[in-house]
Amino acid sequence: MSRSIVHRAITGPLAALAFLGFALLAARSAGADEGLWTLDHPPLPLLQSRYGFVPPAGWLEHVRLGAVRVGDASGSFVSRDGLVITNHHVAIGQLQKMSTPRRDYVRDGFVARTRADETPCPDLELDQLVSLEDVTARVVGAVDPRASGAAQAAQRRQAIARIEQESARSTGLRGDVVELYQGGEYWLYRYRKYTDVRLVMAPEVQAANFGGDYDNFSYPRYALDVAFLRVYDGGKPLDSSRFYFPWNAAGPRDSDLVFAVGNPGTTQRLETVAQLEFRRDTEFPAVLASRASRIAALRAYAARGPEPARRANALILDYANSIKARAGTLEGLRDPAWMRAAAERESAFRAEVAAQPRLDSLARGAWERIAETERLYAPRFRTRLLRRAYSWELSRLVDIATTIVRYAAETPKPNDQRLEEYRDSNLESVRFELFSPAPVDSDLEEVAIAEELDEALRGLGPDDPWVRAALGGRSPAERAHALVAGTKLFDPAERRRLIAGGRAAVARSDDAMIGWALAIDGPYREIRSWYEDHVASVEAAEGHRIARARFAAFGRTVYPDATGTLRLSYGRVAGYEQNTTRVPWKTTIGGLFARADEFEGRPPFDLAPAIAAHRAQLDPRAPLDFVCTDDIVGGNSGSPVLDRDARFVGIAFDGNIQSLVLDFAYTEAQARCVAVHAGAILEFLRHVYGATALADELEGAAAPK
Repeated sequence: MSRSIVHRAITGPLAALAFLGFALLAARSAGADEGLWTLDHPPLPLLQSRYGFVPPAGWLEHVRLGAVRVGDASGSFVSRDGLVITNHHVAIGQLQKMSTPRRDYVRDGFVARTRADETPCPDLELDQLVSLEDVTARVVGAVDPRASGAAQAAQRRQAIARIEQESARSTGLRGDVVELYQGGEYWLYRYRKYTDVRLVMAPEVQAANFGGDYDNFSYPRYALDVAFLRVYDGGKPLDSSRFYFPWNAAGPRDSDLVFAVGNPGTTQRLETVAQLEFRRDTEFPAVLASRASRIAALRAYAARGPEPARRANALILDYANSIKARAGTLEGLRDPAWMRAAAERESAFRAEVAAQPRLDSLARGAWERIAETERLYAPRFRTRLLRRAYSWELSRLVDIATTIVRYAAETPKPNDQRLEEYRDSNLESVRFELFSPAPVDSDLEEVAIAEELDEALRGLGPDDPWVRAALGGRSPAERAHALVAGTKLFDPAERRRLIAGGRAAVARSDDAMIGWALAIDGPYREIRSWYEDHVASVEAAEGHRIARARFAAFGRTVYPDATGTLRLSYGRVAGYEQNTTRVPWKTTIGGLFARADEFEGRPPFDLAPAIAAHRAQLDPRAPLDFVCTDDIVGGNSGSPVLDRDARFVGIAFDGNIQSLVLDFAYTEAQARCVAVHAGAILEFLRHVYGATALADELEGAAAPK
């Protein structure tokens, strides 16, 4: 779930070994279980040569349809009746929104005893990938290679918007054009969306996050990081009988071949050295400083009392996770051995390109132009970050207000001229989230808005146009209080009224938040437009040229960087050597008890209350968590771990500390995917939580309706 900064990142010889897995070498050395493979091009030769496995007919389609995207993470269908499993830490935002002062689903957990008790999630969307189509020729053919970088970027965006719009009109499905290989390929991914999603079961947060920050991104682990949801269609449980993953309660054994299928976020394995240096020197330090400031504000708010602590708990966990993950990765990038190895890999490829006139004509000058762009971007990155060109991560009210203002401004435009998030293909999802009935806490909102305004003031200064518009001559705290006190956007009905009224209703609105969102929109658009025209467009155009050279040299023997879309990874269940000892492939329920006892039950090593109360009923020899060499990164949280027969044997929820390198390079020397064992999930459902009907459903028995 998170990456602890108290551990040191991999350095020295191991760092150099890690970069031997750099994506360029994947084309020549298939010795490791490396790869975030797209479902249209799975690693069939590698699977056959390494494991003697040839997927039977229909296996890949089954895997594709059985997996779902859960927000920015992953999950899968595990019964005939629309039952979905994901991680607790993926579902925790919904648990927080569903909680009240009298019922804290995060702290206490939730079990639906009957189908009637299954509780609707306020704004959770699940996406199932139902088809893929190569649209590279259409996108590339729409771009004039003689045009400027900004013009090419606009042409590319317009072509993508047209393809997505045409797909939605002809199929009724959400269609997203996905860029692969830094523009070497473009694929249209069509999704079936599910928005009637109901909570079935979640354990206490202490069961899911046993060991807290100390154990996050470490191994051995003793976490029950799971949650169950059910998809409804037309008011009834979805019929998922054609594509669910049958439950294998025996789970995996040591050395078994296992697969992880999910939606890894963003990796940088094919980026240039200049791009990696930008992330190391500019982006990551700035983002870390921003998130450290925010978590400090949240912790101060939580210290006000039990109710503020309840409201802030999920956000604090999320920020702690993010900070540790990014800090560990940054420490790895700061190791000189890492960058030397990266530079050597790039130099070798560039020399090979230069030696072949056909390849040289494709990519000549691309690396230099990307490097110059990163130098141009570095001094303006903080402006982009603090003007919230990324997002308002803390404040839901600000996110609501800015969405309404931009929705009203963008939707009257032709589809291919809008900001990407307001294209027709995205509008249904935008409205679904915007009209969420989840409560918004006014006191937490004041803290969140004041913190983000204060951060911008400190980072950009009072004379920045965005800061001037955002503060309006007041202090951050004064401005935040006035905005929260003067808005009606707490009410979803008011949001609906403004969206229905369009630009005229927004322009006439006397709502404080709406007026404020209008005032900051101009400076926001200025930095966004500058970034898209001068940075993103160059990275895309020159990255495409490098990708064409790579394709010409290696074809599709190299997998693309992760893009938050469905990927297949493979590996084996395996422990590893660390220092002078062996780390086992599995932990046990008895190990959980021992770790709690060794710390005398002091937090965060205290047993969850339900587990403590039923300790005698649990089998201490039963496996709890296990590790495998499958290639996963952030976004794979909730990925099902499957056996050769596409049966569910576990659920990925984390990586160990050595997996910090995987955003930039793969290594299987020690890096591991950490998963909850399928058998352990049943053990806790039956003997701790009394969820007999759910356990029966997983094992294939007819569950009561």
